Amino acid sequence: MFQLGKTIVSEEILERDFVCNLSACKGNCCIDGDAGAPLSEEETKILEEIYPKVKPYLRPEGIAAIEAQGTWIKGTDGDLETTLIEGKDCAYVIFDGATALCGIEQAYNEGIVSWKKPVSCHLYPIRVKDFSEFTAVNYDKWDICDDACSLGKELQVPVYKFVKEALVRRFGEDWYLELEKVATDLKK
Repeated sequence: MFQLGKTIVSEEILERDFVCNLSACKGNCCIDGDAGAPLSEEETKILEEIYPKVKPYLRPEGIAAIEAQGTWIKGTDGDLETTLIEGKDCAYVIFDGATALCGIEQAYNEGIVSWKKPVSCHLYPIRVKDFSEFTAVNYDKWDICDDACSLGKELQVPVYKFVKEALVRRFGEDWYLELEKVATDLKK
């Protein structure tokens, strides 16, 4: 672990390799698990605002879940998260054949909304947890991502480089440049 500003960062994000391999995992991170994607308060407001524009991209069961539960929910631990369909799939999941994709991201890619998706999804396999004095930045090992780890190792892409855009989105360009300096120093 090391400190960058008000973040405590796991060295695993520098040491581990990762590149999403949708052809192998089929987007299972959006349909497996026991909770929706973590959200910030600001993101809950964005979901409420963009839902009418995203709705045409969603599956009927996703729309039904959102209209019954809301565009976001408070999880059993009190954290804010995306709505689930019957406790499983994220309500915003759509499918391209057998591959799970994000309906929000699809609307973003088509220029319908200006918000890509929850930053927690964009950051994965990094998980961020805010505490009163600092923010923890950790690597999340999940067996459904074994193929992504293998592909990352083959391509020699460390986690922090794979999620660069998301890290800059969450922490800013200066923070990311400092992270790169730490990575370079650790290799020496």
